[in-house]
Amino acid sequence: MDHLLLPFMEKINKQVILNNYWNTMSQELSKESSITFIAQSGGHLSGQIRVPGDKSISHRSIMLASLSEGKTTISGFLQGEDSLATLKAFQAMGVEINGPDEVGRVTIDGVGMHGLKQAKGSLELGNSGTSMRLLTGLLACHGFDISLSGDQSLSLRPMKRVTDPVMQMGAIIETTDKGTAPLKIKSSEKSQLKAIEYTLPMASAQVKSCVLLAGLYAQGKTCVTEPAPTRDHTERMLQGFGYELEIERLDEQRSRICLEGGGKLVACDIDVPADISSSAFFMVGASIAAGSDLTLQHVGINPTRIGIINILQQMGADIVLSNQKEVGGEPVADIRIRSVQLKGIRIPEDQVPLAIDEFPAISIAAACAEGQTVLTGAEELRVKESDRIQAMVDGLQILGIDCEGTADGMIINGGQLTSGVVDSLGDHRIAMSFAMAALRSAGSIIINDCANVDTSFPGFVELAQSCGLSVSLNKR
Repeated sequence: MDHLLLPFMEKINKQVILNNYWNTMSQELSKESSITFIAQSGGHLSGQIRVPGDKSISHRSIMLASLSEGKTTISGFLQGEDSLATLKAFQAMGVEINGPDEVGRVTIDGVGMHGLKQAKGSLELGNSGTSMRLLTGLLACHGFDISLSGDQSLSLRPMKRVTDPVMQMGAIIETTDKGTAPLKIKSSEKSQLKAIEYTLPMASAQVKSCVLLAGLYAQGKTCVTEPAPTRDHTERMLQGFGYELEIERLDEQRSRICLEGGGKLVACDIDVPADISSSAFFMVGASIAAGSDLTLQHVGINPTRIGIINILQQMGADIVLSNQKEVGGEPVADIRIRSVQLKGIRIPEDQVPLAIDEFPAISIAAACAEGQTVLTGAEELRVKESDRIQAMVDGLQILGIDCEGTADGMIINGGQLTSGVVDSLGDHRIAMSFAMAALRSAGSIIINDCANVDTSFPGFVELAQSCGLSVSLNKR
């Protein structure tokens, strides 16, 4: 695809070239009838690697830096399609953003809380649910109309969970009859939204963040009570940009987060740690493949994200953290994983919100464990990029594993993975999980519909190959 850029190289600056590259790549990927992973059986993982930057933090760094006063430099920004969708959305609204360069450095000249301009067209957010749900709150009161749209998968995902509370605050938002995208946010004569006291009906960091970000523009104090801990990157980053929050722990599970509207954000530099969700595939791979000894460097270990570590350790995994420190308000560490025979467990429900994105990978660990693993309280998995419960059950059954799906989880009986052809349903986490399964399979595993891996983990195949996984991709 690089040849498509050659005619422009002498005419336009580096940033325009980069933007054109990503637009062209997305178009080319959409034209591909299929991108398939072919994972050969056997092998082990070893060495030291650093996975790409945290997607959740990358999204939020673009959003808050754009609305801050001053210049922000972001290091380690994830150059995946989802994060780039957020970046391009703010460029479309008049924010000057340079980068990312080859090492993920981005500089942003903030426009302040009220400096965004109306985009010329709809903000196209691709497959990024985080972009759409957080922007629903952030753009609810800017004095101009805006439309948020996404790809076919994103257009099927539920959005009323964010539009309903923001509309309670006074926003005017139109959805489809099914409560899905595209979302049309209408300008209002009201100068401000009204603060609300909102109790989340489910443990969801995206809904919590949406309401809090809308609260930045609300008159009064907006408070969100969550029924169980969820990732707190929004709260940490708001404080990093100088915005005051009140955080009250109500009991072992529930917390209440409040902020007053009408404040400002002050630019600060951000170092994005390696993504623990992307690290999860390698944690599972190194745990299940005999002879593995792998170190993942500079991984974010935010307490609201370490469910994957807690669950694997309860299954008997050999995981050791070292070089622990705090960078930009986020705790990080190197994580060493050595292979061991895992055992099946009943996954504690209090760990489910802390590992909600990692259950496709955890399912592979369960398939290779001795005994039965039971997951409950994870109905949220049915409304991700795919129905992840059904997708994993279908794939594992194809590979010879005795398992079944339930309304809110799975029951997986450990056994011998066989060879087979599975469908990722265009879900990046399903694709990467089944690629790791080949480390313990009796034959090769072919995974179809893998183009969306670039949404969260560009370079996955090359990095996996570098530490011992025999995987390749085929475009047809």
